[in-house]
Amino acid sequence: MTTPTSSPSPNEPGTRPLDGAVVAVAGAAGPAGRATLLRLAEAGAVVVASDSDPARLAEAVDAARWAHGGATVTGETIDLLDLDATRAWADRTEKEFGRVDGLVHLVGGWRGGKTFADVPLADWDTLHDLLIRTVQHTSLAFHDALLRGGKGRYVLISAAGASRPTAGNAAYAAAKAAAEAWTLALADSFHKLGGEGGPSAAAVILVVKALVHDAMRAERPNAKFAGFTDVKELAEAITGLWDRPAREVNGTRQWLTPKP
Repeated sequence: MTTPTSSPSPNEPGTRPLDGAVVAVAGAAGPAGRATLLRLAEAGAVVVASDSDPARLAEAVDAARWAHGGATVTGETIDLLDLDATRAWADRTEKEFGRVDGLVHLVGGWRGGKTFADVPLADWDTLHDLLIRTVQHTSLAFHDALLRGGKGRYVLISAAGASRPTAGNAAYAAAKAAAEAWTLALADSFHKLGGEGGPSAAAVILVVKALVHDAMRAERPNAKFAGFTDVKELAEAITGLWDRPAREVNGTRQWLTPKP
């Protein structure tokens, strides 16, 4: 199924919030990815999902399709550490569906320890690839397509620890901070290319303390998960980024947990 270039733009009167929008989701197979696919499909978007785990990705895509009959939700295993492969994914998406209105970056990973002196530098190597390199590649690959879409959104999910790193979380916090800086540079590009009329696309950072989902609550029924953001709440916040003009959200950090 192909969405033509004449499809209505997101938020046109009389449509679902994202009817006509084409949104790519990187790291779509985890709990946050599943919630995001479901919410985007419910809002009317064509959803193009990717993940490094083909089996879990297929389950997530099927769940979104079944939940919203008639929704176009596709999945593809992409090596986001390969810039050429990531560019090819962006190009295929735009060619097949006629536009790209969003890239949601949900690729995650965590490494940490108890003390600063015990932090293994191998953790940095792992987190550099997961949390920084994938942001670099997806932002470079989708930059032009998001501008052409007219209402593009690049969405990074970050952590409160990037603003207040702890001794044992040095590698993780530094990687998240670097990913935020890269995303803000993308926002500056959108701002400068927008000229006097303001940016037509936006790069936005959503900040959480940590994420929680139903399975976690079932496993730990007595846990409070204080300050955690439910993956459904995250998905709602992501979908709502198309409700506001690009100039209002571009280059912003939006906190889904109390600031430290």
